[in-house]
Amino acid sequence: MMKLLLSLLVLVPFCYGDYAEFCHHQPCPEYTVVETNQDFEKREIVATKWITTTMPGNTSADFLAANERLKGFWMSQKQAGNEIPDTWPVLITISEGSTGLVQSLSWFLPPGPEPQIADPSVFLLRKSAATIYTKSFGGVPSVRAAEENQNTLKNYLTTNGIAFNPQITCVMFYDSYFAFSHHNEVWFHAP
Repeated sequence: MMKLLLSLLVLVPFCYGDYAEFCHHQPCPEYTVVETNQDFEKREIVATKWITTTMPGNTSADFLAANERLKGFWMSQKQAGNEIPDTWPVLITISEGSTGLVQSLSWFLPPGPEPQIADPSVFLLRKSAATIYTKSFGGVPSVRAAEENQNTLKNYLTTNGIAFNPQITCVMFYDSYFAFSHHNEVWFHAP
């Protein structure tokens, strides 16, 4: 019995993963690391739900306006007595559609009751469990940094014959813009 307890004490921290650290011990999407190397990490991500709003572009003004819509929704839920905990990450999804780029901003919704959404500019996005390739990067979140890391990851996957969906890019930010250090990621989904 003592060996079992000792084994659990040793194994549990490794099974838990590092995501709680860069999520600041707030709820965030759960995943299992499948592969890690110096260029990317391959993860299996559980199904998730996100509160989402669209963005017409990728300027700071577009991001701030979308963020304010989500913040307003979050606050209205709290004022109505529906406690939704603070979560990480902030997700920006960029997909290539028939009419050009479609961009959205999302906040992670932890498991539990789904909020009622009355605001037509905010919707619930359900993402299925998936395999993703991710590249982490530091520095203050910016379009330029995200694009550079997106291109680096895309080039690595393409050069090494690793299949992925290039039509959808996800960018994750795990820290406030004003934080001293930042953990950011770009994701591509495996087919």
